[in-house]
Amino acid sequence: MSAFNAFPLGQPAFVTNVLDRAAHLRRDDEKLFALEQKPSSRAYVVYRDSLLVKREGEKVRALLGIDEAVKCGANPGTVFLGLRDGAAMFGMGMSQAAAEKLVGRDDYTVTELRGMAMQGALPPQELSAIAMAKSMVSWHQRHGYCANCGARTSMKEGGWKRDCPACKAEHFPRTDPVVIMLVASGDKCLLGRQKQFPPGMYSCLAGFVEAAETIEDAVRREILEESGIRCTDVHYYMTQPWPYPSSLMIGCSARALNEDIVVDRMELEDARWFTREEAALMLARTHPDGLAGPHPFAIAHHLLGRWVHDKSRT
Repeated sequence: MSAFNAFPLGQPAFVTNVLDRAAHLRRDDEKLFALEQKPSSRAYVVYRDSLLVKREGEKVRALLGIDEAVKCGANPGTVFLGLRDGAAMFGMGMSQAAAEKLVGRDDYTVTELRGMAMQGALPPQELSAIAMAKSMVSWHQRHGYCANCGARTSMKEGGWKRDCPACKAEHFPRTDPVVIMLVASGDKCLLGRQKQFPPGMYSCLAGFVEAAETIEDAVRREILEESGIRCTDVHYYMTQPWPYPSSLMIGCSARALNEDIVVDRMELEDARWFTREEAALMLARTHPDGLAGPHPFAIAHHLLGRWVHDKSRT
């Protein structure tokens, strides 16, 4: 399966959830321990922005047995992700030293998650659970100490909480909301590029929602700040979990009120208007100037694709 076929319009990566989160089991330590010992239980093992995978011919397998994961150096502390067909699924982390020991092995390797997903190397239906594992493992690695008093905290409730034994504060994993929007003016849409993008790639503008800000206000503010374009008629489209480290991309559309672009060079390398015909060529990777749109892996591709195919959207 090619990466483009893996993510049809309206179905970016990380949105197909096949797990029953089974939150009622999180407080049952005895039950979780028993589940972890079952031969049917499986784990995704995360190292920074990468996954531990088993090579099986030309394919890779990310879902590992618990013993298999531990033998490869995964940390024994696990995050309970939920149940799949009755089997328990966990998220596990691993240290740099453990990851380095796998270098050069033919059977197991640590490989960058985004690259595998974009290449279609991982089943799309597994990506939501993998995103959950990555976000949760990253949260535990970043929040080992109490933000209130500085004491070391401990993992509770199957990994969905950290408790401080000193001041009794409770800490829960966070998700950061990000607006990402396709702004149109008649038969043109606004796209921008950042310096780290691949050559010729343009995408939708995006930014974090700030404190005490609505999604609509965040869309209007970010577009104005980054491009000088004022917009209205903000409409929600869909969301995409984004585990880098733990965001929720909120896809929106909006209508521009002016067309004179003033690029914020601190945020963007360039921003410009593209016709619907140009955007279609960019999505198909056939633009005569070598320009390209965002990959189907990302929600930006689906925002742009919806606008290209629905000519009633202006």
